[in-house]
Amino acid sequence: METVADPEVVRALRALANPVRLHLLTWLRDPAQHFPLDGGVLDVGVCVSHIQAKAGLAQSTVSAYLAELERAGLVRSTRVGKWTHYRRDEERIASLVSVLGRTL
Repeated sequence: METVADPEVVRALRALANPVRLHLLTWLRDPAQHFPLDGGVLDVGVCVSHIQAKAGLAQSTVSAYLAELERAGLVRSTRVGKWTHYRRDEERIASLVSVLGRTL
């Protein structure tokens, strides 16, 4: 029996298939443990510059990875002045885990 996979679930799984994107999402789960507390961790999320510094990759690469996670609904971005901050979308992640639990 063949079933059609939910496109949103497929997009999220593709985003998580990349080890760096998975690390980014893991770091954002507990930002206080992984990023400096000097204004880099706010209620709105972690500044992309702090994420880029921890990842050790080019800013454009980190931004592309975060954009993919955002398109998959796993993170949300917020602009604060000229800076973009990212945080996990815990509701969406919980929903994804629930769907996977019911379908796998």
